[in-house]
Amino acid sequence: MLNYRPLLFILGIFLSTLTVFMLIPGAFALYYGEETVAAFMISSLVAGSAASFCMHQGQNSGLHLNIRDMFLLTSLTWLIVSLFAAMPFTLYHGINYTDAFFETMSGITTTGSTVLSGLDTMDHSILIWRSLLQWMGGIGFIVMAVAVLPFLNVGGMRLFRTESSDWSDKTTPRTQHMAKNLFIVYCLLTFLCFLAYHNSGMNWFEAINHAMTTLSTGGYSTSDKSMAAFSNEAHWVGTTFMLAGGLPLLMFVYMVQQRSVKVWNDAQVKGFLKFVIFVSCSLALWLWSSREIDPLDALRLASFNVVSVVTTTGYGLTDYTAWGALANIAFLFLMFVGSCSGSTSGGIKIFRFQIAGVIMREQLKQQFHPNGVFKERYNKRVIKEDIVRSLVTFILLFVMVIVLLSIVLVLTGLDPVTSFTGAITAVTNVGPGLGGTIGPAGNFSTLPDVAKWALAIGMLLGRLEILTVAVLFHPSFWKY
Repeated sequence: MLNYRPLLFILGIFLSTLTVFMLIPGAFALYYGEETVAAFMISSLVAGSAASFCMHQGQNSGLHLNIRDMFLLTSLTWLIVSLFAAMPFTLYHGINYTDAFFETMSGITTTGSTVLSGLDTMDHSILIWRSLLQWMGGIGFIVMAVAVLPFLNVGGMRLFRTESSDWSDKTTPRTQHMAKNLFIVYCLLTFLCFLAYHNSGMNWFEAINHAMTTLSTGGYSTSDKSMAAFSNEAHWVGTTFMLAGGLPLLMFVYMVQQRSVKVWNDAQVKGFLKFVIFVSCSLALWLWSSREIDPLDALRLASFNVVSVVTTTGYGLTDYTAWGALANIAFLFLMFVGSCSGSTSGGIKIFRFQIAGVIMREQLKQQFHPNGVFKERYNKRVIKEDIVRSLVTFILLFVMVIVLLSIVLVLTGLDPVTSFTGAITAVTNVGPGLGGTIGPAGNFSTLPDVAKWALAIGMLLGRLEILTVAVLFHPSFWKY
């Protein structure tokens, strides 16, 4: 049976954390003399009261969670935190709750789709709150991907299960220790990104905002022009740290602990880096030959946009949909790919494509040698049957959700391109879609409210790897 009291207690902890983070933009509002001081103070008070209630109801219950509890807690945490985190936007002039929730869910899932415009003149407190949402969502997903999803065997992620991926009482201290190390490395990389941005010409406020949204692969900016408002050096900084955000953060932890780069000798990491280099160089050649762009500029534009989409960051630099048919097809495919497991990015993830390739190769061998016995391996580990089943289920559900979401969006009156790419960009957590409305040069403000709620649900499903939420709708989940 479900343990409601410990669930309430843990939700209270998350809401308490949110309460503290709300004080940060409140301090910015106070410093800059902005009217949003009251919005953040009221929101913090409401979230804090809800946190106190949850923790009081769940106190002395003992944190003994089973698998069903973990599935429910994971989904509830992201949903309830988003509901409360939207409050400062609703108290900000001109933002209704639909837009506020959409902006918040997009931020906390590090999707980066936005309904806001006029960012260049917007209150500092609102801008920093958007960036903080993405930064919190990034580290939250990393911890979940390392410690929770492998334990739940979501989408084949048991391959990445470590000794810290067990939620029993025996290993809880190990999980906490790993979470602490991940957080420290995440903060360190954010600080390095801030310094690099500041040295590239950004002021300190722009640098701290973009550092948080770059490493979290979220893509929120302080300008309507996004990264096009900044120097070429800033573009290279963005490319570098978006790439870092697309790599497994646990690898950085191991590299620091072992003081060795050998930990990067990983099939997923090597495959991801080779893929990015190949696609970036190919598109750079395409730009140089078809658009007569300077080779270095072509490489900068191609690399930035490829890394931005494949890591599901979604920063805007140029309207790559104007690069021609080849580029449009390439970026549509990149929306699906994603980067590495244990990173801040969304998408299908590169390891699933690699495992599918291994299985396909072994299946072809089986055709030539019907009586042969082959053991599929990935990263020197045998791919077990439960991992294959989980992976196939994930991909089928992934496609089904995109199709169903596309149909819902079409029924709201949107055109097919906006509907299809909007569904893709929501579920893959990329940010911009294709077309004139939600493409790199547009935003989601003109979409109907029903479409915004549907896309927000798609973002949550994509961020939680779909299976984590889908299992809640199976009747057997609620049977005692």
